[in-house]
Order: sequence, then structure tokens, then C-alpha cells
Amino acid sequence: MLPLKEKDKPIVQKLLSAGCCARCILRFCCTRVQAAYRQPEQETLKELLAFISNPQDPAASESTGDNKSHDAAVSDSTGDNNSHDAAEDPPSKRAKLDPNQTTAGSEEKEEEDAAAMSRVCVVCLGILQEFCDTAQAVKIAEAVKAEKYEFDSVMCSVSLPAQLCVREHSCWLHVKKEVRDKVQVLDKEDIIPLKEAFKWVVQGLVSKGLGGVAVVNKGGLEVGVEFTHKATDADCHFLASVCPDCFKPAKKKQSVFTRMAVVKALEKISEAKFLKHYPCPPTRTSSCCSLQGVQCLHVSLFIAGRYNKFSRTLPQTPWLIDGERRMESSVEELIGASVLSSFRAEGFNFSSSGREDVDVRTLGNGRPFAMELLNPHRTRLSRAEMKQLQETINESSDKIRVRDLQIVSRDAMSRMKEGEEDKTKSYTALVWTRKPIQSDDIIFIGDIKELTLDQKTPLRVLHRRALAVRQRVVHSMSARFLDPHHFHLELKTQAGTYIKEFVHGDFGRTKPNLCELLQTDTDILELDVESVDVDWPPAIPE
Repeated sequence: MLPLKEKDKPIVQKLLSAGCCARCILRFCCTRVQAAYRQPEQETLKELLAFISNPQDPAASESTGDNKSHDAAVSDSTGDNNSHDAAEDPPSKRAKLDPNQTTAGSEEKEEEDAAAMSRVCVVCLGILQEFCDTAQAVKIAEAVKAEKYEFDSVMCSVSLPAQLCVREHSCWLHVKKEVRDKVQVLDKEDIIPLKEAFKWVVQGLVSKGLGGVAVVNKGGLEVGVEFTHKATDADCHFLASVCPDCFKPAKKKQSVFTRMAVVKALEKISEAKFLKHYPCPPTRTSSCCSLQGVQCLHVSLFIAGRYNKFSRTLPQTPWLIDGERRMESSVEELIGASVLSSFRAEGFNFSSSGREDVDVRTLGNGRPFAMELLNPHRTRLSRAEMKQLQETINESSDKIRVRDLQIVSRDAMSRMKEGEEDKTKSYTALVWTRKPIQSDDIIFIGDIKELTLDQKTPLRVLHRRALAVRQRVVHSMSARFLDPHHFHLELKTQAGTYIKEFVHGDFGRTKPNLCELLQTDTDILELDVESVDVDWPPAIPE
């Protein structure tokens, strides 16, 4: 039994006469009982016809006034709408259907087209008629299986032709007058969206075809279906002349008539202007929408770990200048190649807790990093498989080494960046001095604590970082004499401190600096990151 009320009868009869399918009629009656959409469409149609032909009381019968009899409703709902077609179809279409201009050979074709027109819904163009059964759901499920994804849950997304918005608006105006005359209100926002009705029917069937995986609203594997209907693409075109501001060309869009632009135009256009340019109800068509295909997209997967970099000629990320590669490889590429292969992902985004220069090594426990894997086909690796992946990465190159490799959640990623500038990092630098020094000349360095630096954006990074003066703190230092012109400097600093600039001064852009402290020109010959004090990701015992 359909969850309809007496006040819905005029809407049902009006939409049946206009050529709406049973499920679209339920949408316009604001029916939110999902089970009503899941029953076979022909059964729903029979119940709708029985509903409008059996008034519950004399008052209800009287309230329907000019409503047609049951036979008339059946006739109207199955295509007897010639008066409307003649009145509102474009002249070219009326001429095409003129029996005086047809040949005997085309009469049979026209009869078939007329019969098809009586079947295809004027609003959804067949989407809720032809694509909401088990057979179609099985096809979608088989297309998903062919992609060989690993997933625990599924969600459906639907891409609809923009002109369906125009057709729905037309039908809304068509029934709006009917309910207004009966002191009722039908807000457009109350109509059940076509996408929702489609998903109510199809999602469960697709899930069943995939072995009963959970259906979710967000996350998991997104199964997208796209519909088109070339024959009615021009339905939207009149809006461009009425609301030109809503339709602006975009580089990545093939057409200006996007769904968003059409919805925006329909919100702006007046009822009178719309009715002047577009028939109400919409004209019928002989063809259904076409399903363009099934697209699968798995939500991103995140992995994390720590890396060591042992080379002084290896950048963290690909080094390109004017489109030309300057270095053979990079840290992210050496790690990413094996990871992409194992998870069968289409790409990745690499991030880390800070970054070292190309000529700087990262030693100790390494630098925390994370990777967002885009559209991974594989999402579950056991601890043994993750360990094997880590070994594969480490064996692929002697320039890097990875440890603590693990799958993490999106939320856990934020821990890597939390309070990043409040964290500390430890370095060892090989320093050169112009003036000869003795071991006693550098002993005082070990007594310096919590030294605050004013660092103007270094010249070497000014092309990619905004000009500013940043305060950073050197927490502690110690010096180890090597020879009259060289010593090792060990530092523990606030994250984000420019170590090279502290040593050589950067033409006075960092103050104070080591040149001022030693009263001689100094420069940095080698730099190593000894530790990055970020307690993430969790250590995994070897």
C-alpha cells in the first residue's frame, strides 16, 4: 500500500496525464518511504491508478472536481496527450508527426515511436524505469568486480543530464497551480531528488551483487554511474539567453550547461519567463537516457613511516627547473615507486615533517613522512606484507632507508604537522673559518643557551617564500675542534631554523650569526640532520 494521502490525488492524476513514471510521481508527492520506490514500477503504477479511481469520501470526490475518470487517467497516462503535443511542441516537431506528410513505410516506425513516448517518463527520461531493476544492478556490480578493488563498503554516486533539472522544474510548475487552487503548498525543496530515489532502489541491489558489502554515505569504494540524453540536450539552451550571467565558459568543462549552472539559472528565472520559453509539462520523447559507464574510485589510503637520506645529491622531491629535471631521482620517487606498485594506486601525494636541502643528509631515526595514495585498488596489507614492502624499498637504493612503515588514518596525518614549529631538531655541521682558530676559541659556544635569532627570508628561498622576518630559537650548541680552519658544530634548534644562514649570516639577514660570535667569516661545508623530534608515527620493533 502506497503511503499517499487524499491531498496527493490531484498531483498523481496531473502527473499521470503529463507522462510521468510511477516513481517520479512518488517523488512529487514527497514520499520518503524507500520501500515504495523499491517495488516493481508496474505494481506502483497499478496502485496509483487504483488510488485516484477510488475516492475515500464524498468530500474527497467533490474536492477533485474536474478530475477525469479512471479510464480517462489510464488513457492520458499511456500517451493520449495529442492536444498538448500539438499545442506546445515546436512547429518542426509537429510537422514531423503530421500524418499527411508521412509515407506508408514510416507509419510503423511512427507507431513505435508513439508507443515509446507513452512509456518514457517526461521527467527522469527512463532512469527510474529502465535502470532500477536487478538486471541493471548486476551489470553495475560486474563492472565493479572487473576492476579488482579491495573494499569493505560501497557508496553510489549519480551524474545526471542537466536538462533533467529543467524538466523537473516544468513539472513542478505544472502541478503547482493544481495544488495552489486547492489551498495546498508544494515547495520544490520537498520533492525527493531524483538521485536519492535512484540510490534508494539501486544501492542495495548493487551491494547484494557485490556480496552484501555495507552501503555508506561517505567513504569506501565510490561507484559512479553517468547518464546522458543527447536528444534533449537543447532543453537547457534557452536559459543562456534569459540568464547569461549563469553560463560562463570554464577551461575544464566541455559545455557551459553544467548542472550547477542550470540550477542557478532556474533559481533566478521568473515563472512567466520560463513558461514563455519552455513547455509545461515537458514534451515527451521516444528514447531513454543512456548509461555511459561505471566509474570506480576508492577513497584515499594513507601510509606513514620515517626515512633516512644518505646522499648529498638527492632532493626530497623531484627537482625541476623550467620543466627540466636537475637530479636523477628523489626521496619521494624512490619510496613511491614500490608503494604504488604494492597498493595498485593511481598516484600519491607526499608530505613530511619539514624537508632537508639536496646536499643535506638525514640520519638518526629519520624524518617522519606520509603518503596519500590516490584511488588504491588494494587497501589491506598484513604486517608481514608491510615489512616486505619496507625491505623492497630499502633494497632498491643505497641512498635512502625506510623504517616504521604502516597504514594510518587520515586523522592521524595531522599529528605530523601539529605544533611543527614548536618541535626541536638536532643537526651536525662542518664549519669553515677564514681566521685560524684554536680549540679554546670555540669553547664559549657550548655555554650559549636559548639564543633567539631574527631570520629574514634567506636569499636562496626568496623566490618561493614570502619576505618576512621569522624568530627562531637555538636551544643549545657544542663545538668540536678539528683543525685551525674547521670544527664540528652540534645544534639543537626550534624546527624551521635556517642552519646554513645562522652559520654564514646570509649577508647580515640572520642576526645574530656565527660570524658575529666568532668575529670572522664562517661558512658551512656539510650539514646532517641528526634527529627530528616528532613522536610519530609509532615505532615498529624490527
